[in-house]
Amino acid sequence: MQNSKDTKILFAAIAGHTNAGKSSLLNALIGEKIASVSPKPQTTRTRITGIRNIGETQLVFTDTPGLHRAQTKLGDKMLKAAQEAVSDIDCVIFMQDCTKPLGEQEQTMLDNLTKQKTPVIFIYNKIDLMSEKAKLAPLLAEAEARWHPRALIPVSVIKRDGVQDVLDELMQLAVPGPHYFPEDMLTDQPERVLASELVREQLLYLLQDEVPHGIAVVTERFKEREDKDLLDVSVLIYCEKESHKRIIIGKNGAMLKKASTRARQELEKFFRIQVNLQTWVKVKEDWRNRDLLLEQFGLSQKD
Repeated sequence: MQNSKDTKILFAAIAGHTNAGKSSLLNALIGEKIASVSPKPQTTRTRITGIRNIGETQLVFTDTPGLHRAQTKLGDKMLKAAQEAVSDIDCVIFMQDCTKPLGEQEQTMLDNLTKQKTPVIFIYNKIDLMSEKAKLAPLLAEAEARWHPRALIPVSVIKRDGVQDVLDELMQLAVPGPHYFPEDMLTDQPERVLASELVREQLLYLLQDEVPHGIAVVTERFKEREDKDLLDVSVLIYCEKESHKRIIIGKNGAMLKKASTRARQELEKFFRIQVNLQTWVKVKEDWRNRDLLLEQFGLSQKD
């Protein structure tokens, strides 16, 4: 922990509905890919901490699971993680897909944050997808009138449009205090968890709609060889049905091979070392509703 009297610190949570672009924003703010991103909703399942150091200021971000209607025990735990992350925080970066209306859960969260007088940076993401930009002004005016956020920022995270504006606002909110993480640390996620998430991300991109939410990925082995610059990574991919296992593996193993190749490339890019990735698929029926398995898979939030 750094104790210089000149240092500043800020803890910010990134919240919003599923698929609003929260993980993409976290990666953009950090400047490195530390959170899984895919077009599928509920890509983020647990709280992920990201760290960005700018001069003497340390920004600590928490990426939360998206707000959604929970249908399994896993869904309940994801919602709990999102709700807990916005409590006792310096500010909340609230993200909304500008092409979609605010839902009841998002409005309730914003109402509560307003009552608590928590500083909110309200971000309307995906402005590149708006066919009529004139529709954005009424949305900004409505949000300003009801919730009085500290800032309203239209962004396109995928095009890096507006991301610097978000950083500028965060830097103004930072307060004098020690740094809680080493200067070279990007995330508190263990390397094994990062490896698992990079594999799951590729499966989310490639698989049919009914399969991804029933997948958990666990890294069994993560070890660098002593005699060469090579990282051995072995992961188990769990699914809920035999039919899903066949889809994940694909004809003659083609789907699993494609996902594994893409995941290996992402692992090598992140860890900056050659990776030997081995993947296997197993069936664990209804694992999303089994507390013991959720805990084993690292998806059970601790009280």
